[in-house]
Amino acid sequence: MNTPSEDYHALLARHDAMRLRRRILAPEGSTNRAARPAAPHTYDGAADQSLIGEFLPLVGPLEELIADLYLALFDRHPYLRSLFPESMAFQQAHLASAFRYLIGNLHRVDAVAERFAQLGRDHRKLGVRPAHFAAFEGALVEALRARAGARWTVPLEDAWLRMLRLAVSSMVRGEDDAIAEPSSWEATVTAHEIRTPGLAVLRVRPHQPYPFRAGQYASVETPLREQAWRPYYLARAPLQDDELEFHVRAGRAGGVSDALVHGTRVGDTLRLGNPRGMLTLSDEALSSGILLIASGTGWAPMKALLQEIDAAPSPRPQVRLLLETGTPQEFRPAAGMYDTAYLEAFQRGRPWLTVLPTHPAVHAAGGALRVLNEVLAARPGPSEAPHAFLALAPEASAAEPARTVAAGLADAGVPAAQVHRDTSEVVDVTGASASTTGTGSVSAWR
Repeated sequence: MNTPSEDYHALLARHDAMRLRRRILAPEGSTNRAARPAAPHTYDGAADQSLIGEFLPLVGPLEELIADLYLALFDRHPYLRSLFPESMAFQQAHLASAFRYLIGNLHRVDAVAERFAQLGRDHRKLGVRPAHFAAFEGALVEALRARAGARWTVPLEDAWLRMLRLAVSSMVRGEDDAIAEPSSWEATVTAHEIRTPGLAVLRVRPHQPYPFRAGQYASVETPLREQAWRPYYLARAPLQDDELEFHVRAGRAGGVSDALVHGTRVGDTLRLGNPRGMLTLSDEALSSGILLIASGTGWAPMKALLQEIDAAPSPRPQVRLLLETGTPQEFRPAAGMYDTAYLEAFQRGRPWLTVLPTHPAVHAAGGALRVLNEVLAARPGPSEAPHAFLALAPEASAAEPARTVAAGLADAGVPAAQVHRDTSEVVDVTGASASTTGTGSVSAWR
């Protein structure tokens, strides 16, 4: 017997199939654009940004506004509660992050529209539809009015609604454009190995082809934590056996990562969202030097990138891997690392790869910057600046060290366009509890 969640997603799949059929059979040139929201470039968000920012203390702090919003939403529409995970803490934190991003970037309308169109594509796996956004808008207005009281004004409410509708219209547009794409993939766990206490390496085989690139991540849902999605880097480049690999460190008890490490077994079925991420290799990067900077399970995307570089035609770029490997007393290649055997075997016979071990001072950026200065000082000149890829200690919530290392790279003359990392403006890519070190496909709005 199907669960209510399975029945709901089956209904959504049939609904999407009918929409896709209507689009395919529509007369050529007819795309039903009239029914879609207005293009975001018709909205000037700078004035609304100024007004919302000026009066934000009236309704803040944002975390309390979000809590009131969800109370109003579930009071008005109790059936929507089933679309959310049991614990709302992670959800509320990411919605607050989404609002901060919106308010801070409302003057950059095109960038906001692009970001939320991506979220709209990702929301398809969650079962979110345009009607849910209308309910969300009503709950937001109720929470804003309640918090501001008599000081609330119509112009201020209009500014909030225009901001929200920019985000929502972009999400609806993204969802509609992705109607022909799968909303999620089911995958069977083929291997589950505990490498160190609290850290597991999982292999999974999707039931359908899963298109992704080295350096990307995928959001994962386990039946042990329904409706709670967490993103994890893919630790393999696309290979012929079609298996995917994830490195997961357990976070708080009862979280998704904890369930994947301690409760998941071979043969279990997981659901995957669309692959996302900013750590993919370009032709330009492959034709220049490459610097990979990683610690903890941030090693996972670097492992995939090394596999892709290894498969590239010669000549391969010179690659330096700055990797946290243990304590200062263990300052040697691969010491203290959970994937030691693989890295040692991979490094042999590949003269284009240099592994530069460091210790946990990388979290405070000092150790990383010292080695960085040595690496960058050895290059022939500014024109030889490498492309740098950062994935620092996601399970340690190392957003600040990542920003510090990025700043160090800039000071050393590495152009910002050549520094690649997943940032923390909207959502998280760590998969470790509720840290805030990345951006990707976890829903902040459902």
